[in-house]
Amino acid sequence: MPAKRAVDLTGAVLLLLVLSPLLLSASAAVALTSAGPVLERHERVGLGGRTFTMFTFRTGYAGRVTAVGKALRRHFTDRLPQLINVVRGEMSLVGPLPLAPDAVRDGLWPERARLAVRPGMTGLWQVGGRSELPWEEMTVLDLHYVEQHWLGLDLVILARTVPVAVAGRRVVHAAPVTPVRVA
Repeated sequence: MPAKRAVDLTGAVLLLLVLSPLLLSASAAVALTSAGPVLERHERVGLGGRTFTMFTFRTGYAGRVTAVGKALRRHFTDRLPQLINVVRGEMSLVGPLPLAPDAVRDGLWPERARLAVRPGMTGLWQVGGRSELPWEEMTVLDLHYVEQHWLGLDLVILARTVPVAVAGRRVVHAAPVTPVRVA
């Protein structure tokens, strides 16, 4: 879809320019609060099953999330380096969740069906509840997107992503567990 790629490329370049002060500030904050590279690299599977390196800001070290990392994750700012992946044509602004290679190795249909389109920075899973959704529901939303995607849907998802990112992740507190006696 040339129109989708044009929107992706234009949108990603504009966002990189507009958000450059935020990207530079986040980079500096990550660098100053813990040792190591500013960007993390994650192997993901994209369009047609091709692997690529997805970029995110480093949000922790030694299995611990830093205070800066927590703030970046809350508003999904840790994902902004993926704009580089969009410019490179490995990802789209909107699409299914990028999967790790081991998630598609077993050849299960739902995971492999996602490979018909580029994975996205946002998607129906993002605006529909993100991490609060069970994996099965995220898969259903991704498959719905793969089957029904069109530029108008992408624009709606992009418009809905902004308030979701500004509001940030909801803090979900687990309800206290009450022991149940089985007779």
